[in-house]
Amino acid sequence: MAEQAQYEELARQLSAVGAVKRDIGRILPPDCPAGSAAVLTLLGRHGDMRMSRLGELLAVDMSVTSRHVAHVAARGWIERSPDPADKRSRILRLTPAGLEQLDELSRRTTRLLADRLSDWTDDEVGQLIRLMTRLRASFGDCRSAPVRHASVAAPVFEETTRTPAST
Repeated sequence: MAEQAQYEELARQLSAVGAVKRDIGRILPPDCPAGSAAVLTLLGRHGDMRMSRLGELLAVDMSVTSRHVAHVAARGWIERSPDPADKRSRILRLTPAGLEQLDELSRRTTRLLADRLSDWTDDEVGQLIRLMTRLRASFGDCRSAPVRHASVAAPVFEETTRTPAST
């Protein structure tokens, strides 16, 4: 088991991850803030879903989820269709324009990470991915088994949107 000082340093390092998230947020297109990017990313990773499921994955309340959904729908990136099982509910689905936007988000994120981590080895990047995946699993991340659209490479930031303050 790690020593107290190691956990304290880990807490400091995790709080500093906010700077990384802010850097990623700066590269987003002006019409696609972090909350909208998270909606697109989750639909790309998990496929069509009800708004209630999206809210669970975003870990925000329904009013915040509704605001994000309205934003992406207004831009034509998703469509909302009646749920055949419950006409009161809507199924959210990426449109071709939404897939294009998601691809653009992925390109921007990949470029930023490639630039910032250019002095890292492939093994170091792989180790970071494995350790971050394990860390999320230790905290019970409900999004650990995505169903991806074959043509979509999701940006790295997709699973970091956890609070209304960061969306």
